[in-house]
Amino acid sequence: MTIAMGGPGVDGLGDVVRVLGEWQHDAGPVQVHPGDVGWFWRFGAERAAAATRTWSRAGEVLAVGLLDGADLLRLAFAPEAWQDEELAQQVVEDVAAPERGVLPEGKVYIEAPMGALVRDLLFRKGWASGEAWTPLRRDLGAPVPDPGVRVEVIGPEQAHEWAAVLRASFDGSTFTGERWHAMAAGAPYAGARCLVARDEQGEAVAVVTVWSAGEGKLGLIEPMGVHRAHRGHGYGRAITVAAARALQEAGSSSVVVCCPSSNAGAVATYRSAGLEQLPERLDLYRDAP
Repeated sequence: MTIAMGGPGVDGLGDVVRVLGEWQHDAGPVQVHPGDVGWFWRFGAERAAAATRTWSRAGEVLAVGLLDGADLLRLAFAPEAWQDEELAQQVVEDVAAPERGVLPEGKVYIEAPMGALVRDLLFRKGWASGEAWTPLRRDLGAPVPDPGVRVEVIGPEQAHEWAAVLRASFDGSTFTGERWHAMAAGAPYAGARCLVARDEQGEAVAVVTVWSAGEGKLGLIEPMGVHRAHRGHGYGRAITVAAARALQEAGSSSVVVCCPSSNAGAVATYRSAGLEQLPERLDLYRDAP
């Protein structure tokens, strides 16, 4: 049986979300989560479908790629396919050929799980180590403390308020209430929650989205932000603790997040909220010819 690459189309995105959820295991490395697709869904279902690739054998999806921007491909693999040589070879061939529509010409990046054979093959093809990322994880088998601030689950009527805090948390963010509605309309959002933390005056100061992959699976934080005017008061720690509680209530086994290692403040915030820092992982890049 040969490996076939394809795009799921809008109608097939639900199946992609389902298999990504099945691949989430506490014992495995952090890789693309249903919530990553859900967060991308803020651009609409059509763009989410256009950004997704699958590699299948005999109709079974063994790998999923998410084009998170024009030059970055994020990969996930079925647990039994980490060392599948035929699959890894086909992925490498497809990403190396711009005419196949996976990655363009020029400098491009791939995020692949540590331990996957595809990383070794890419190194042999001349790809190099790139940016360092830090995964962090908290087991949810034990009680999670109260966050110590007022936290609410937001619905459509608070979408613009939530979006405004997120924009004030990230330089250059263009997130809007309309994008929140697009995200909330996506299949992954069925297991997600958006939270907002408020100060003593009731002003929204921090936001987070949590994504469940199902009962007994690890859940994801993506994104988390603290309004730039309210930093330094512990709101990042508080909203992260609230995120862990929300995922615990949803039946998640653990909560994970991944951020650039260069963002020392974010790493420190997550650690202060009880997440354990895991070994760094490096993305891969290929320079322009």
